[in-house]
Amino acid sequence: MCRLFGMSGGPQRVAATFWLLEAPDSLAQQSHREPDGTGLGTFDEHGHPVVAKQALAAYDDRKFAMEAQEVHSHTFVAHIRYASTGAVNPKNTHPFEQAGRLFAHNGVIGDLPALERQVGEGMSLVQGDTDSERFFALITGAIERTGDVRAAVEQAAGWVADHLPVFALNFVLITGRELWAFRYPDTHELHVLERDPGGPSGDQHLEHASTWRTVRVHSAPLAQAASVVVASEEMDEDPAWRALESGELLHVDPDLRASVTRVLDRPPAHQLTLADLDPKAAASQAAQKRS
Repeated sequence: MCRLFGMSGGPQRVAATFWLLEAPDSLAQQSHREPDGTGLGTFDEHGHPVVAKQALAAYDDRKFAMEAQEVHSHTFVAHIRYASTGAVNPKNTHPFEQAGRLFAHNGVIGDLPALERQVGEGMSLVQGDTDSERFFALITGAIERTGDVRAAVEQAAGWVADHLPVFALNFVLITGRELWAFRYPDTHELHVLERDPGGPSGDQHLEHASTWRTVRVHSAPLAQAASVVVASEEMDEDPAWRALESGELLHVDPDLRASVTRVLDRPPAHQLTLADLDPKAAASQAAQKRS
């Protein structure tokens, strides 16, 4: 299953160090499934998006792990890809950039020709082969029409839910100062932590590690500053973690105010199961077990 991570420092640009695929030995032992790409998206001091991503073919690269990347940003998005649609190459590696926004997705959407017809002229934004990038283009077009991200997600996700086969639509979307995260339906989890400065003890830096040892994030400045974190799983023992419910959209504004609204309250018209997916897609979406 692809791994999502998002974080906002609100009004502060904070420094954070990311390790994606931080423990090569454990990855080598996990199973026959191995990551197909890693990506990190941030914004520089001028508000310009910066994307660092690498398509990984584990059988060609026994190191697995990327070097630690120290970055500064108000917002962050990281993604570990297990390919369901599209080849293993940089164009298909998350996060994707469109109209000054960055987007990473976990899930599967079927009937790509129908999705492409709905995206229409927005297909000019799409560089790769994935359902994820096409879904992002659908959202981008809706933002252009409505001027509002919440309304755009409601329109785009609602159309997909009503017209296309859906396994999951979980995503994280960021701008230079804002973050959105969406879970739909309840196939995959997506968790939120509104972290006080210093965490539960009040004096600790942020040190989050994925249960599956695929993502680790360290930030010393967050010993003194608050943050909001989104992840595919709870990444530490902080009791403040909570799961988004199906159809809920989280918004974190530039002042770190977090709000959650339900934008989709109906199940998909055609809910896919693992049995409906081809072997590659099914392997990418199956819950990953820790070795």
